[in-house]
Amino acid sequence: MLELIVTITLIGSILGMVIIIFRKIPILAQLSETPSGPSFTERFRKILEKIKITKHFKLPSFEIFLQKILSKIKIFSLKIESKTEELLRKLREKTQKKEENEKYWQELKKSIKKK
Repeated sequence: MLELIVTITLIGSILGMVIIIFRKIPILAQLSETPSGPSFTERFRKILEKIKITKHFKLPSFEIFLQKILSKIKIFSLKIESKTEELLRKLREKTQKKEENEKYWQELKKSIKKK
């Protein structure tokens, strides 16, 4: 039963898409192939020229951009290093406490056996 419902839905969807496509083909054929306005690249070039002309906003050079990216990576790596150092310190403290605790219990066992 479920398979029949899925099949009917699939066929209905395909028929709907075919009908929509056949209705839109004449409209698409009437459209001219040449764009009426300036292309995207021309508009993008004009915008870049306007940005370069403005005094307040200058595009950074590639070297400056690279310096900023590398400095951010360095800061990120230093943060990670400090976090790992902190985790190592905590782990060492925990291990040291555990060893001290074990020594205490061993000494206690030895003192009990002697009596």
